[in-house]
Amino acid sequence: MRLRQTDTPLLAAMQHYVKEEVIPFHTPGHKQGKGMHVALEKLIGKNALALDLALMEELDDFHEPHGCIKDAQDLTAQLYGADHSFFVINGTTGGIYAMIMAVAGPGEKIIVPRNAHRSIIGGIILSGAIPIFIQPEVDNELGLAMGVTPEMVEAAVLEHPDAKGVLVINPTYYGVATDLERIVALVHRNNMVVLVDEAHGPHLRFSRRLPIQALDAGADACAQSSHKIIGALTQCSLVHCREGRVRVPHLKAMLQLTQSTSPNYIMLASLDVARMQMALEGPQLIEKAIDLANWTRAEINKIPGLYCFGSEKLGEPGVFDLDPTKITVTVKGLGLTGGEAERILRHEYKIQAELSDLYNILFLITLGDGEYEVNALVTALKDMAEKHAKPYDFSLVEKCIKAPYPTAPQGVLSPRDALFGNTCMVDFTQSVGMVCAEIITFYPPGIPLLCPGERITQEIIDYCQLLQQGGMHVSGPEDYTLKTIKVVD
Repeated sequence: MRLRQTDTPLLAAMQHYVKEEVIPFHTPGHKQGKGMHVALEKLIGKNALALDLALMEELDDFHEPHGCIKDAQDLTAQLYGADHSFFVINGTTGGIYAMIMAVAGPGEKIIVPRNAHRSIIGGIILSGAIPIFIQPEVDNELGLAMGVTPEMVEAAVLEHPDAKGVLVINPTYYGVATDLERIVALVHRNNMVVLVDEAHGPHLRFSRRLPIQALDAGADACAQSSHKIIGALTQCSLVHCREGRVRVPHLKAMLQLTQSTSPNYIMLASLDVARMQMALEGPQLIEKAIDLANWTRAEINKIPGLYCFGSEKLGEPGVFDLDPTKITVTVKGLGLTGGEAERILRHEYKIQAELSDLYNILFLITLGDGEYEVNALVTALKDMAEKHAKPYDFSLVEKCIKAPYPTAPQGVLSPRDALFGNTCMVDFTQSVGMVCAEIITFYPPGIPLLCPGERITQEIIDYCQLLQQGGMHVSGPEDYTLKTIKVVD
């Protein structure tokens, strides 16, 4: 039988199993909710608990699918234009781990942006690969890392022709996209693989007003967070790939290695249904979200003291395109930090942002939003601007951000060898020449100054102390005061 995008083969198989009224002598132990405590049973509901099933013949094998799971994944590949699509239920983190491990092994190089998400660093540690870092552009006024430019990528590729591939973050958390088609073309000319962390882009295929999705730009593989923007449950993601430069059986093996042998079928079903929803309604739903976001951005920019960047940024370094559904509100004009604004909105207005940094708060407009939600957001921001504006001098922070960035540290060991080697804590000011064994990142702009395996320099120590004096937040080290640092012994 030929499958159609209106079908949900995995969910249908699960529902058929329940309808058969099989007596289960298999996991999970609550036996379709019959053994679940009433407190949780009432919360989740009997219908959902009945679908919390285990691997069995008619429900296919998650790691070697040939039935309903394969059908659901094939429909997903068809929708997104992939040769193969794989369901991932431990978040895009698991997908990124698998992609990196499928391309670069122990001692092999992979080119990645310096502002890599911790999942990318984690994948490099697991694989034993050697990262070749490239610096993203930074917008000092916003305090944000933007995209990497094609020129930066090309320079790294030419300097390291033995690298196995390039991993690009596109779009960024804040919706900034690079010239991905150009990057893919130049990387492929040098016979390398292009991987894309597309966690924030599972909706890109469904509107011409959005940046191009990775597969359409020619990328070899990408990982998307279906739970972030479209209608799957939390932790549900997708990995798409094209045949050719990526060895598909090896990628499948790495996905098996990084995922549970006891998959949650309700999560898998949510991916099946989310795909069906996007196939049938995706363009309408995403166009509506874009319209709501554009209206919201325009209204926010009418509020004194607030700024929400948009198309005026196009063409600036690292900004080739933008996803308008990411609403980044810069609040420093109110004399507030992003964290202060986030707390005010949450506790006074019952509005919860996605995240905050020193200057900004980020809001996501998705298919789950309507006019009520965006009106409530704009109203709350207006009231906050009127009631909570205060004098605050950001000049010291801005001076720190605009200070000359230190020379990139020398990589001495692979991150894996540094992390698993013998380590000790030493006085940070006395660590010159030692090899770092942890990540040191300051916000803004969220670009690591030190990664595991890199040699510490006096220039980096001085710069870190300057940022601390400016009141910027440090993330990553065991000693958050940075009086001490973990180094390879």
